[in-house]
Amino acid sequence: MTNDIDPPPSVRAYCPDDAQTLLALVQGLADYERLQGPDADARARLIADAAANPPRFEVRLAEVGGRAVGYAVFFMTYSTFLARPSLFLEDLFVVPEARGRGAGSALFDAVVAEARARRCGRMEWTALAWNAPAIAFYEARGARHLEEWHMFRLDGDALTPSSA
Repeated sequence: MTNDIDPPPSVRAYCPDDAQTLLALVQGLADYERLQGPDADARARLIADAAANPPRFEVRLAEVGGRAVGYAVFFMTYSTFLARPSLFLEDLFVVPEARGRGAGSALFDAVVAEARARRCGRMEWTALAWNAPAIAFYEARGARHLEEWHMFRLDGDALTPSSA
C-alpha cells in the first residue's frame, strides 16, 4: 500500500554498475522460492551474460527512493504459429518489505510495454504452483493459466552427451 511518505516506484534498465544489486535480488528470489541461489561460477556467468554485447537477457530494476527493491529478467523467443517474436519473463521479484507499494506492478507494466513495443505476439512466464500471491497478481492483470500445456525441462546430466 502506498503512503504519502514513500515516493512512487520507478523502473530503469540494468547497467553494469548494478551487478551486485542484481546478484542480491536474485538471491532474494531464490530464498523466497526456497531454492539454492546461484553458486560463485553461476554468479559470474550471470553478470557476464547481462553485460554481453548483445546481452543474453535484459533486466529492469524497480527503485523506490533510489534503492533497488525489485527486478525483472526477460528475453526474446519466437512463435512460429504467430510469426511474431514472443517475450519470456524469467523472473519478477520484489523484496518482501517493499511489496504492496507498486514496484511489482511497475516492473510488470514495463515488461508488458517492451512486449508491445517489440510487436510481440505474446508474453509468457511461469509461476510456482504454491505461490498464490504471484498467481493472484498475474490473474488480476488479465493473465490466464494454461491448463492444457505442461512445462518440461532437461538439466544437469540429461544435457550431458551420453557415451552410447
